[in-house]
Amino acid sequence: MINVMIADDQELIRESLKIVLEMNEDMRVTAMAASGREALELLAQTPVDIILMDIRMPELDGVLCTKAVKERYPEVRIIILTTFDDDDYVYSALKYGASGYLLKGGSVQDLANAIRVVVSGGNILNPDVTNKVVKLFSQMAQSPYVTEADLQGVSELTHTERSIAQLVGRGLSNKEISAALALSEGTVRNSLSTALSKLNLRDRTQLAIWAVQIGLSQMRGAK
Repeated sequence: MINVMIADDQELIRESLKIVLEMNEDMRVTAMAASGREALELLAQTPVDIILMDIRMPELDGVLCTKAVKERYPEVRIIILTTFDDDDYVYSALKYGASGYLLKGGSVQDLANAIRVVVSGGNILNPDVTNKVVKLFSQMAQSPYVTEADLQGVSELTHTERSIAQLVGRGLSNKEISAALALSEGTVRNSLSTALSKLNLRDRTQLAIWAVQIGLSQMRGAK
């Protein structure tokens, strides 16, 4: 059973999400919070597997709440619920450890599937938002945020690992990367794991951010 917390300052959204999620036999909503601060208070009393986190909440917004949750409860997964106007917030939430983001108003089935993917260790990057966030990351590629260490990481990767990182930065799935590079999905998974270890990154989302920040995802030549 997947235990879910819903953190959103709108009661209607909280109640609606609870109803649709509990239509799935493998899910139950065990906590609902109207603010980031309340979410942290509830976590101390009611352990959950995943939080559906709104970005804009009173007292403690979704970005800072994500940071606090991952510091105190690193095993708890977080999916950010976002709108097209939240690009800057989405970047920060991913940086602090969120496992992905979904647009509010998406299909019930997509949401349920996303929860299952994230709880099993995967990441979700909604294609409808990815292009806007990628543009933001690209703008940051030439900023002081990108350190010399970030750039040196490229040389530590093999050609295959670099190509895979490039395509992850473009939002491709393992299956799509497998087809693009003519590799087995097992090879893609293993190379991805090795690349994460070499770069000291936590997960696929951080690798995507890194690839975009240093400009790797925009380079030509991933074959």
